[in-house]
Amino acid sequence: MLSCLAHPFDNEYIMQKKRSLKRELLAFDTEFIEKKVAILGGSTTAEIKNILELFLLNFGIKPEFYESEYAQYWQDAMFGEKLENFNPDIVFIHTGYRNISGLPYLQDSTAVVDDLLKQQFSHFSQMWDKLLAQGYCVIQNNFERPLYRLLGNKDISDYRGHSNFVSRLNQKFYEYASTHSGFYINDIDYLSASYGLEKWSDLSSWYMYKYALCLQAIPELAFSVANIIKSVYGKNKKAFVLDLDNTLWGGVIGDDGQESIVLGQDNPEGYAYCEFQAYIKAHLDLGIVLAISSKNDEENAFLGLEHPDSSLSTEDFTIIKANWDSKDQNITKIADQLSLGVDSFVFVDDNPAERILVSSQIPGISVPEIGAVENYIRLIDKSGFFESTTMTEDDMARGQMYRQNAQRTNQEKSFTNYGEYLKSLDMKASITDFDPVYLQRVAQLTNKTNQFNLTTKRYSENDISAIAAEADYIRLCGRLSDKFGDNGIVSVLIGRKDKMVCHLDLWLMSCRVLKRDMELAMLDKLVEKCRAESIKKLIGYYFPTPKNAMVKNFYHELGFEQIDEKENATIWELDIDRYEKKNQSIKIL
Repeated sequence: MLSCLAHPFDNEYIMQKKRSLKRELLAFDTEFIEKKVAILGGSTTAEIKNILELFLLNFGIKPEFYESEYAQYWQDAMFGEKLENFNPDIVFIHTGYRNISGLPYLQDSTAVVDDLLKQQFSHFSQMWDKLLAQGYCVIQNNFERPLYRLLGNKDISDYRGHSNFVSRLNQKFYEYASTHSGFYINDIDYLSASYGLEKWSDLSSWYMYKYALCLQAIPELAFSVANIIKSVYGKNKKAFVLDLDNTLWGGVIGDDGQESIVLGQDNPEGYAYCEFQAYIKAHLDLGIVLAISSKNDEENAFLGLEHPDSSLSTEDFTIIKANWDSKDQNITKIADQLSLGVDSFVFVDDNPAERILVSSQIPGISVPEIGAVENYIRLIDKSGFFESTTMTEDDMARGQMYRQNAQRTNQEKSFTNYGEYLKSLDMKASITDFDPVYLQRVAQLTNKTNQFNLTTKRYSENDISAIAAEADYIRLCGRLSDKFGDNGIVSVLIGRKDKMVCHLDLWLMSCRVLKRDMELAMLDKLVEKCRAESIKKLIGYYFPTPKNAMVKNFYHELGFEQIDEKENATIWELDIDRYEKKNQSIKIL
């Protein structure tokens, strides 16, 4: 990853160096996922495409673009044969205030304005309905505020005010987003306010080039869109690793003692640390895992977290590493304990030397340059590490699941026989076809799971919905629980039927349930389904990547025979008639 493309970035530098930055990104040994992105613009979009490409490449996504003709966004969406032939994964509709074709006049009645609002919303919703029906994910800008207010402050409250009209239209966009999966709002109302509305709506950029925002603001827009896309395709971060001294509180607790660290609302600096702790704690509700890596005695670390003004407690952290080991080593150990890749972490530390050490030693980890404590929240929040496009029950429970995993690991250490350990967990599994309530989670797993993923195919929620409606597939999703808690949906399998053969297009499993025999339970159920449909053979595919080497011998270990080997895959076969059940540890519900 290029640090110059991490927030806060130099917009002017990115615009000037875009070609050399692209060459540098493509020269990295990156395992890109390839996606087709259509940009349908209500204004000029050429530079938006160029800069969006940089951010996507930096997130590990290699885009192929389709770009509509100037201001032809609606025609392309509704009647565009070229768009259909391109068959995009993502459609980004870049419109703004200037694309509202009808605004209220002061003499208009409330009925006229209401009708005008319906017309404007219908103009967009018809387009979205068609695009979503074609299976595309859609990203739609909301509207920035008008640059002028004819009614002054009353413009926002009077039904005839343009500011009021934009607010109402935006609200209808949000209501649509809340009821349509695969549809996402790019919040340029916020972006323009944060950047400065007058600068954002620079008229010279419009009059000269027909850009609806100033050229210097394009990286802000492109970064926001890229964050949505990387979230859709599972490229979000999953955990914070936090320092303690001068990060979660002011001062050094080992020197100052609990009573003298700076934390609390009685002074400005302590208040800032309080708000930062509350901000970090709120991420637990998003399912973000919290961990600590601090050069401290463990006793002192716990003492700091027990401070009466601390929002965070020891129970909020899945793992606490308070010792004198190097922080990069601690983070690697934390990743191993959580069965997460190190590139899933955001490391927050006030010490520049520690930040340089960790970022240089751990590829892919994000290390924000946080500066002074009053800037911590703003800098981390604008980095989009945890951009939320879906929010499932499993997401919100993820932190608890990882804590339960730590309990399982501790129990494992008390057994000398691994089979006895598995039986002691009292595991139960539900393995079913794709239930509509789980489609979002299934799509999420296909995009987030890298290590135990045999084909590494990526599916959007629309893709999964389409597969769920097809009779040509055998679909399984597995949910696993034990005496420590519910792991949620942890395994997904998609088999494509071809007469008496089933081709395994996808088989993945969450790393948090590795070595628990869930793969055996899934295979048992798959064979049962195949026998019910007179299928005689299973054909499995393994496509090696830098991250999924752990399943290289997976099919062999399950009794498949290798029947072919190609440059980018090995192909395996299982005779169903000769198969015998393998799961001995999990009770199937």
